[in-house]
Amino acid sequence: MAIRNIVQQGDDVLRKKCFEVTAFDEKLAALLDDMKDTVRREEGAGLAAPQVGILRRAVVVDVDEGFYELVNPVIVAQKGEQTGWEGCLSVRGKRGIVTRPQTVKVEYFDRGGKKRKLTAHGFFARAVCHELDHLDGVLYVDRAERVERVKD
Repeated sequence: MAIRNIVQQGDDVLRKKCFEVTAFDEKLAALLDDMKDTVRREEGAGLAAPQVGILRRAVVVDVDEGFYELVNPVIVAQKGEQTGWEGCLSVRGKRGIVTRPQTVKVEYFDRGGKKRKLTAHGFFARAVCHELDHLDGVLYVDRAERVERVKD
């Protein structure tokens, strides 16, 4: 396991659509382990593979509900609305107000290739939506109604 460098806004990799994961192997497991170590070291709520320079549809989410690894995730249903502040490990020094669904249902695969489902509410739903946006080259600043600099 290793800490990976986080790609910053302005790097083209963050604007590309990711490829589906087709091999559920040791390479995927190492990527997920490294992403877990990286997001925890950075004290983030989630991290997507393109944020570490890998164009694959894989994210990790680390919230109060637990640690989740989502491979080839798809939102299959959403309900409600919430508006609040977001930041991003790839957009340092800024935060923005973004509207997201209050609840999302997601289908995904685990690291072993087993199909899974989850329902996320509140901040968990916000984190899932934020990370899944990364897989399609979308940053929260694209959705924000307002963005501001964060004072150090």
